[in-house]
Amino acid sequence: MLILISPAKTLDFQGEVHTSFASKPVFEDKANQIVSAIKKYNPKKLAEMMSISDSLANLNYDRFQSWDSPDTPVRQAVLAFKGDVYIGLDAHSMTDDDLVFAQKHLRILSGLYGVLHPMDLIKPYRLEMGTQLAIKKTTNLYDFWKQHISKAIQLELNSMHSNLIINLASNEYSKSVDFKAMKVNLVSPEFKDYKNGDYKIISFFAKKARGLMSSFIIRNRIDNANDIVAFAEDGYAYNNELSKPGKPVFTRG
Repeated sequence: MLILISPAKTLDFQGEVHTSFASKPVFEDKANQIVSAIKKYNPKKLAEMMSISDSLANLNYDRFQSWDSPDTPVRQAVLAFKGDVYIGLDAHSMTDDDLVFAQKHLRILSGLYGVLHPMDLIKPYRLEMGTQLAIKKTTNLYDFWKQHISKAIQLELNSMHSNLIINLASNEYSKSVDFKAMKVNLVSPEFKDYKNGDYKIISFFAKKARGLMSSFIIRNRIDNANDIVAFAEDGYAYNNELSKPGKPVFTRG
């Protein structure tokens, strides 16, 4: 079984790290290839291409220009990302055994690194999967990554003798995986809050819930789809009426 999640825009390369457990990204060479391509763009072009502010464009320009500097920090991916998903995941409180299980079963989809193991050492970056960045014969990162990510995930599942994917990635990042071409049992949980008389997906809450679900699976060593219905964190509960095959729904309120 593999769990898929998205990366985060917010990063933390300053706080303490409670483990020395680390690994190397499988597609590090391709990440360097992307960096070489993006280094050619000035901050103004980066702001346009990435739809970010001038200050963020300048920050990321500096990050990419100094990519190969020995002073560029590195940190385990699951401890470097700091967005809503990672607040729910709370990897900083995980035991070494938790991190070992996560290393085997959790994968982070990335616009720059393709797919990451949680303990892969990464450098500070921001590059959304939807960025229209031309690299060789491809015009965007989806085209660049889809075949590589899909093949890597399928090979890992094969080595586990499993076909189960718990997809907790956002729509933007889920599109980087060619699920239809793969031999997988795809389970995509949804998290809905009660608002204005109906259950709705509220982005901020749903992101944190994806992290909570990932943490629940890791800490409880879950390895099958049936057991995730026991998830009851932060007020959520499995809703049988709203659920469909492959799409279990968890509601709150």
